[in-house]
Amino acid sequence: MSKITIVDLEVFYCVGVTEAERARPQRLLLTVDMNFDFTSAAVSDRIEKTIDYYAVAQDLLKFGEGRSWKLVEKLVSSVADRVLAEFKPRAVFVEVKKFTIPQARFISLSLTRSRAR
Repeated sequence: MSKITIVDLEVFYCVGVTEAERARPQRLLLTVDMNFDFTSAAVSDRIEKTIDYYAVAQDLLKFGEGRSWKLVEKLVSSVADRVLAEFKPRAVFVEVKKFTIPQARFISLSLTRSRAR
């Protein structure tokens, strides 16, 4: 199986348990692994035969506009659902890094979801 990965995409989303924390977008890093057989793209050299990672990145940069989440758990699930629905990988792994604990470099949550066959 082939994989396309976007590592540490910097996004600004409103996420946090308190209203104060959700009042302004905060910096998060997203890593997205998309399992996708790009054999056809490798042979044809055509972007239509693969997942356009630039389009995925642009979509995720805008994904948080006008939205907010209380829990990072819900956010990571929402991002995975979005990528599966819009870009159709066979499976997606999403990791969200949040920088809210001063004594820690970051906290992260991740999950893997597969598309129903």
